[in-house]
Parts: sequence; structure tokens; C-alpha cells
Amino acid sequence: MSEELLQEETNLTMQDLEEHFDDANPWNLVMKYLEEKTVLPVKIEGIVNGGAIAMVEGLRGFIPASRISLSYIEDLESCLLMDIEVRVIEADQAENRLILSAREILKEKEKKELEEKIAAVKVGSVTSGTVESLQDYGAFVRLENGLSGLVHVSQISQKRIKHPKDVLHTGDTVQVKIIGLKDGKISLSMKALEEVAEEPEEKVEIPKSEKIGTSLGDLFKNIKLSE
Repeated sequence: MSEELLQEETNLTMQDLEEHFDDANPWNLVMKYLEEKTVLPVKIEGIVNGGAIAMVEGLRGFIPASRISLSYIEDLESCLLMDIEVRVIEADQAENRLILSAREILKEKEKKELEEKIAAVKVGSVTSGTVESLQDYGAFVRLENGLSGLVHVSQISQKRIKHPKDVLHTGDTVQVKIIGLKDGKISLSMKALEEVAEEPEEKVEIPKSEKIGTSLGDLFKNIKLSE
């Protein structure tokens, strides 16, 4: 084997070894996860002041309490041994600092679910919902699919009302019709489902004892002419 070929194989071997050791360095891996925003499944293995601990590639990662969930967690101990998905949001080998977060992933999932629900909304459909709040301009109703819509005060009843609270209360279950969808906002109507009350026809009854004539004689018989 020539010296050049031997040297080339030796160089390749050394390069491969260097790459292998780089990949084996857990800090290099977590830096890669940080750059690529990799989603990592982890288990919460400990609870500390202000957050939780999870292991990534053998490194101890800290998850701030505010980044475990989208909502406030009153008892962090309830999260112990919980399986969650996180991203690396900060990695510093010199400071031995590894910060993880589940919040961004949860927000992305929530946004996707919301978009899917809105895409499934059909204008003209009828559904039920629960009155969430009452404002001067209308009532907000949470629908069966979890979305909220507004019943404008003018769409609450066929009758004119001054304020939604005149006919509705928070917690009421109501039937609504979806009458509009724009920029993710849902417009609802209760009035559209009310039957329009028909005014009864006025009937004129003619006494049986009376007869109405239509001849000229009948029209002039009661007219007295002066002499």
C-alpha cells in the first residue's frame, strides 16, 4: 500500500473519530437540539424550587414552572413523573446550564386545534351553547365545540330589549344559529331561531238577523228626500 493511500486512510479514520466524539458529547447534541428546535419526550424526574428537573442526553435540564403548562400549576408535585414534550431553549456548557420548555409546543398544538375547529364551523348550522358572559352589546356563548361566539344584542330576540341581562343569565343553555364567521370570530343569533308570531286575522261577523243588499233600491231605501 502506498504511503499516500495509507495517509489518506489514516486521516479519514481520525476525522471519523473526531466526528464520533463530537456526536458523543451531550452538550453538542443539546446545542443541535436548540438550533433545530427539536421536540424531545422527557419525564419529569424531580421537583425543585421554581420548576422541575428532566434529563436530556444524561444532562440535568431545568424546566421553569411557567413553562411546564399553559396554565398556572398550583401544586408542582402533581407533575412528578409526568411525561411531557419539551424543547431546549437555552444551553451553556461553560455554565452547566440547560433550560427546557414545554410551553411553546403546547401553544403550537393549541393554535392548530383552534384552526381546525374554526375550519369545521359551518355558517347556517344550529348548535347549543352556554352563556359565558353578558356585555352591553351582547352575550358571549361557548359552543359545544369549545369555541366562543357573540350573540349581538340585536340578535337575541325578535322583541326589542335594552340589555342582554333582561332575558339571559350567565350559565344559561341556549340554542343558536351561526350567522357569520370572519377573522376567526363567530357571529351567532338566537333571534333567527324564533318563530315569527303571526297576527291573528280580524274576522268581521255579520249578525244573522241582518241582511245586506247590494241593489240600488237597498242603497237608497233609507234615504229621505225633503219635499
